[in-house]
Amino acid sequence: MVQGTTSDAGKSVFVSALCRLLARKGIKVAPFKPQNMALNSSVTKDGGEIGRAQAVQAQASCTPTTVHMNPVLLKPNSDTGAQVVLQGQAIGNMEAVGYDNYKQTVFPKVLESFSILQRNYQTVVIEGAGSPAEINLRHNDIANMGFAEVADVPVVIIADIDRGGVFAHIVGTLELLSESERDRVVGFVINRFRGDISLLQSGLDWLEEKTSKPVLGVLPFLHGLELESEDSISSEQNIGEAIQLRVVVPVLTRMSNHTDFDALRAHPNIHFRYVSKGEKIDRADLVILPGTKSVRSDLDYLRSQNWDKDIQRHLRLGGKLIGICGGYQMLGRMIRDPHGVEGEEGMSHGLNFLPVETELTKRKQLTEVQAILRLNQKSTPVTGYEIHVGRTSCDEKDAAIFDANDLKPVDGAISECNQVFGTYLHGVFDSPEALALICEWSGADHIKAIDHGQQQENAIDRIADAVEKHIDLTRIWPELYQ
Repeated sequence: MVQGTTSDAGKSVFVSALCRLLARKGIKVAPFKPQNMALNSSVTKDGGEIGRAQAVQAQASCTPTTVHMNPVLLKPNSDTGAQVVLQGQAIGNMEAVGYDNYKQTVFPKVLESFSILQRNYQTVVIEGAGSPAEINLRHNDIANMGFAEVADVPVVIIADIDRGGVFAHIVGTLELLSESERDRVVGFVINRFRGDISLLQSGLDWLEEKTSKPVLGVLPFLHGLELESEDSISSEQNIGEAIQLRVVVPVLTRMSNHTDFDALRAHPNIHFRYVSKGEKIDRADLVILPGTKSVRSDLDYLRSQNWDKDIQRHLRLGGKLIGICGGYQMLGRMIRDPHGVEGEEGMSHGLNFLPVETELTKRKQLTEVQAILRLNQKSTPVTGYEIHVGRTSCDEKDAAIFDANDLKPVDGAISECNQVFGTYLHGVFDSPEALALICEWSGADHIKAIDHGQQQENAIDRIADAVEKHIDLTRIWPELYQ
């Protein structure tokens, strides 16, 4: 099990690397995260929903995704509440205090999922959540040491030196664990180190003497590593060639699946920019409204920032606009929530850029999609997945995505003026052909073909190579690494 001293210490990426290294050796391996809190999620092969990080780890493992890789997924819909997804299916919304008491009810399901993976795989690599040293959460912990103790698994602790305070993070974390928890820690990994490792050696020697635990290795800072972030928004971008398309995405309060934009951020011909609270949407060829866990409240937030007026100006100047999932719902005429699925019952007027209306439903749509995208009277295959509540009505003549077999409309809408396009499809930018067609529709005619899927594979291999080179794996798997 890999635990971290903080959130974003590198747990997800390290687990991906370990999974890839085992897969290379022919070991049947699966990732596992008992409990995850994230708005980035993915549809599994068995028809459920898990965190995106576990989907990437399954890719690293060269194995299909399953709901058992992430049996509890919490999707925040307010500062104190979240939707609870149990073994792939949403079971309702809970406030934090209520869920804290409910954790022991779901723990048997977590152990059941872990047992299923153990029966079907030779090895399971487990990722913790946040920090194991959160004192206020220790009594009902099912995500870190609480799980490790029950499952009786060894633990590696990873810490991010790039943020500073790495020795305090490690020593403080260890100090706040119980004696039995400290005993199962087999060592530490220091992540994202810049510079000459010899300058760090005295600190590593001190740490080993202080804790009586080995430092398993120090991972270097890998510049330009394009591997999906679990939940934090990265604005880092490598721009190495002439810019042909300027893309702007407003950051909503409950923005979900921002991994949709990774293919855009990684493209050398695309200048990608997030716009945050207090900033204007301007200097763009293409504006994209992202998915959101709370579409009506985020529509109110969008208007409070005057982004609706910025978008109207953008369209008057000839710009293009795309809405994905919740962003697609916002582009329509009306959003109705008669059952209070995302908050209070009621309705909201949309931005009225597309001739569609949406009614939020209690049942969530979880579907993998292979279809045909049509824009500018051209067609190309497109793949992705749908994760949403709501049915959106659309006239067939306005549709943009069609069934790959019978070419019947299945999703999306495009405006009569050909400036606005909406879809429920997450991952719509990932294939080179679909990205090229969308860029052409947006005004970039000869954009370079980039294979985002291959970029992901390259990134997984790159971090796996770094782990194999810099980490003493004999202390983790002595039977494999001698």
